[in-house]
Formats: sequence, C-alpha cells, structure tokens
Amino acid sequence: MSVEREKTKLALYRKYRPTKLADVIGQPQVTDILSAMAERHDFAQAYLFTGQRGTGKTTVARILAHLINETPYDDAVDSSDIDIIEIDAASNNSVDDVREIRDGVQLAPMKSSHKVYIIDEFHMLSKAAFNALLKTIEEPPEYVVFILATTELQKVPATILSRVQRFHFKPVAEPVLAEHLHYIAESEKIDVDDAALRLIARSGGGSVRDSISLLDQLSSGGKITGERVINTLGLVPDETLDGII
Repeated sequence: MSVEREKTKLALYRKYRPTKLADVIGQPQVTDILSAMAERHDFAQAYLFTGQRGTGKTTVARILAHLINETPYDDAVDSSDIDIIEIDAASNNSVDDVREIRDGVQLAPMKSSHKVYIIDEFHMLSKAAFNALLKTIEEPPEYVVFILATTELQKVPATILSRVQRFHFKPVAEPVLAEHLHYIAESEKIDVDDAALRLIARSGGGSVRDSISLLDQLSSGGKITGERVINTLGLVPDETLDGII
C-alpha cells in the first residue's frame, strides 16, 4: 500500500512574499514611483534595481513585469506569464547566453503586450557579455522591457547605467521589520515576544527575507523569547555590551 507523502511546508518568506507594490515594505522611494507609472501605464524600456540581498529587488521585478503585461501574479501558485522570462546571470553569463537573449527579443510576445526580461545577479555577466547586450538595452524593440537586478552596482559598466532607470533598495529599518514579523507571527499563531522580534529584525541586517527565515527557523521549538534568540544565534546580550562599554 502506498502512503501519500505530505506536501513540503511552504517557507514563510515565500508565503508572505508581496504580490502587489502596496505590500512591499520599507521601499517607498521605489514603490511610489513605480505605482505612479503603473497608474499611467507609462513604463520605461530598461530598469536597474540595486541594493543588498533580501530587500525586494526580485519580488518588485516580478510584480512590475506582471503590471506591465496586466497579468495576474501570485508567487504561491502558478501565475506564470510565458512572456516574462527570468534569467540568472550567475549561471548564464557568457556571450552565447546573451546572443540567445538578442535572438529572443526579435520574436514578438506570444500572448501578452510585452516581452519582459528579468535578469538577476546582472553584475555576474562577463565583460564581453555586457558589450554584446549593450545595443539591445539601448534600442530594444518597443514590445521589450528589461528589468535588471544586482547587489553589486560597482560592477555594472557605466555604459549600461546611462541607459536604464535606476532604483536603489535600502536596508529595511529594524522597527519596520519588527512590525512585519509581528504581523506574520500573529497570522501564523507563532508565540513570540517583542524583545525576540526586535532581535530577529536586528539580526536580519535590513533583509526582509533573512529576517523572515530566522523567524521560520525559530518557530518550531515553542515560545520564542529574547533569551532563546540570543542563545540560538550566538548573540551577545545588550547588558553585557553595556557593561563592557
């Protein structure tokens, strides 16, 4: 007799990944402008999202891509749009990979209004690949939009920077992160005190994904207290630091 396996639990950072610009926390300098563009449906042909990991670059790129094509988006279910192409430049960084993109942009969208290319870890492209992509980013067909994301702006050539609209994602402030963690904890019925939430937010270092992953990790062992967070993560208590100072 076969026993049906339980489905793997969806990680909290996936479950609570925003699907609308209004739900993205800590980045009003990005979401306000993009929301205004969406209201007018007046989009640029190339964007560059910069900032540290876990601050929402890829999430916003996906939301923006679906806004451009006016197609529904829900990360937790199948809401794929065949005309939104995601590429990881860390493993697709050669001239040949860029040639595939250049050939692909010549083909019109299959179903949607635009063909949107999301290129993550954009700084990982080789110098030759950057040069090969330059002309395509500068003068893409009118139905093509590029959304590029990088954690290392200094590695992106100036020739690319001058051809894109640049948006910087800041580390999310601890109080904002702690409030978001509190909302998730309440929704998931996780027993956690405020001191623990503040410590988790601080340990996340401004990364929403890292902070939620820490909460997820700690949620399986009973009530989450500040002391437990300190012991689990090997942190130095504030009282000890105050004493040393």
